[in-house]
Amino acid sequence: MADSAPLNRSEVAAMIDHTLLAPEATPADVEALVAEARDLGVYAICVSPSMLPVRAPGVVVATVAGFPSGKHHSLVKGAEARLAVDQGAAEVDMVIDVGAAKAGEFTAVLADIVTVRESVGDRALLKVIIESAALPDTAIVEVCRIAEQAGADFVKTSTGFHPAGGASVHAVELMAETVGGRLGVKASGGIRTAQAAAELIAAGATRLGLSKSRVVLDGFAR
Repeated sequence: MADSAPLNRSEVAAMIDHTLLAPEATPADVEALVAEARDLGVYAICVSPSMLPVRAPGVVVATVAGFPSGKHHSLVKGAEARLAVDQGAAEVDMVIDVGAAKAGEFTAVLADIVTVRESVGDRALLKVIIESAALPDTAIVEVCRIAEQAGADFVKTSTGFHPAGGASVHAVELMAETVGGRLGVKASGGIRTAQAAAELIAAGATRLGLSKSRVVLDGFAR
């Protein structure tokens, strides 16, 4: 693994959002997530907004909005994001209306992202989940451009819940090329091995969303 991935375990850990978004998650599960996150040295945890507030000393707290379908009214997404930030979230991962993007209704996608951006202001980092596996390349590029125009901080591949699939090297390369380092790129969805993580980082991912963080990190040299 060390030959194919120059990053070591701690460097990769610093790129991870340790994630628990299962519908059946309990407060005890979130407590365990926080403990594991601190043990692993990851950058952040990501939990459902209903689990906030979360006490996680030394770990950034992230949450989601409009998750997982993106088919929520923009004002609902904005209100959800604003409440989450009021309850301590420092980062919000919002899901776009994927159907609007697929249909080429990019003005609606822009308005959706702007609504959430304005709802949280500069109080939180905003990541835009584009569900890349469900979109053609042309739409991926356009949504990334729109996310930048709307003031997002990151574009993100996937929720991990869509049947079309999760992160891919191709999508990450395309997203990274489009945003050109001006925004971060988060790869998320189906990343279960160190090799997969290393390939996505090499493709341009600057953050990883993982639910199997320990398994992935165990594949990197210390």
